[in-house]
Amino acid sequence: MYRISSYSSSSSSIFIRRLLFIASFVGAIFFVPLHAMAHQAPYTAVFLDVSPDRVGAEFQIPLTELELAFGHHITADPGTLLERLGPQLKAYLLLHTHTYKNKALPWAVNITNMVMSKEQQIASGPPFWELRVNVMLVPRQNEDTRRFMLAYDGVVHQVINHVIFVAVRNDWETGRSDSLTSRSDPMTIRIGSDNKVHPLEINIEKGNLWSGVKNMVGLGMEHIKTGTDHLLFLLVLLLPSTLVVKSKRWAEFGGVKYSLKRLLKIVTAFTVGHSLTLLLGATGVFVPPSQIIEVLIAVSILVSAIHALTPIFPGKEYYVSGGFGLIHGMAFASVLYNMQLYGKILILSILGFNIGIEMMQLFIVALVVPWLILLSRGKHYSIIRVTGAIVAIIASVAWIIERISGRPNVVSTNLQPIFDQGIWFIIGLACIAVISFLYQKRRRHAFI
Repeated sequence: MYRISSYSSSSSSIFIRRLLFIASFVGAIFFVPLHAMAHQAPYTAVFLDVSPDRVGAEFQIPLTELELAFGHHITADPGTLLERLGPQLKAYLLLHTHTYKNKALPWAVNITNMVMSKEQQIASGPPFWELRVNVMLVPRQNEDTRRFMLAYDGVVHQVINHVIFVAVRNDWETGRSDSLTSRSDPMTIRIGSDNKVHPLEINIEKGNLWSGVKNMVGLGMEHIKTGTDHLLFLLVLLLPSTLVVKSKRWAEFGGVKYSLKRLLKIVTAFTVGHSLTLLLGATGVFVPPSQIIEVLIAVSILVSAIHALTPIFPGKEYYVSGGFGLIHGMAFASVLYNMQLYGKILILSILGFNIGIEMMQLFIVALVVPWLILLSRGKHYSIIRVTGAIVAIIASVAWIIERISGRPNVVSTNLQPIFDQGIWFIIGLACIAVISFLYQKRRRHAFI
């Protein structure tokens, strides 16, 4: 019976090439594009991100409905709409957006960004376009953001059956977040029985600074808990970290002290890397395109998986961990950047969010590492290592294709529910490790 550890360097190279060919073949056959779960909505959605000193709002306006009210033929060439009519659209939206506590003393309303978003129908058919607008609502001095009037009648002032749904998406002070809890029940703005569009009262329970920080810690923990790609990169990179390299291949267990030292370096480097770019990205100093970042994250998993099969940077894992940590940190930063926080609140949010990331990351690593050390002392650890690497390669290739094409595929869609049951993988790993340890111990006693 052959063993992987008996392969020569050339045989290992052939094995890796064949494995990558199989992964590519699987991708070519099974990565069939699926339709995104979206549909063209005849309504506007407004999501509010409330912080103590301002309110961020995201307006999602279907282009076909906007055309009826805006008075220009804007659906003919949506891709160039903002180039052609950006200033006019901005003026139109500002004209129809007002917030205040006292109508005679309105808040400042600033449009910070406008983008065209191309969405896919839920069933076969042409895609549709919507205008996404980020608006900053700034109260007057000594006025808080807990209770105010939102007077927005875009589209609905001309299209009488149009409805505007409004929901609080994030509330910094009370700890409400769409990533942690369900959004608030949507409120609506529509034509009333008197044929008028009345302002909507936004009234939120009072929060405090402490609950806001706790929310950010929880948000960071949740982001790692549900961030399969971030965890997969780190865990796959840890797979061979307990082993020594001989003749350019992974060999036997390097010892507990050796293993813990390398594990600590890898995790610390990843922390330093993502903390740096989290700070830069959340403050808006450096905000790269999200698609590029998501693709690079998938590439980082592919690199770490190949390394788990055959050592391509032995002893330098912490450099790779830190380097790719910079990429992962940019993805972390997008969560806070999109909440449009400023000043002291932003600093507290970065601190709390990063603490949450580290707490959950260290918790999961602590759950996995003891079993990796225990398993790597046995003869059959190569089975665990190679199996984990192959799964990571298939997942990473599926994610790369999905994130480049912008469409889910069969593999990525079916793998995600499996990864969501990660606790059972850890339990299974622990059971295998204990059984392997007892078996090895029994064999040693049998030879005494």
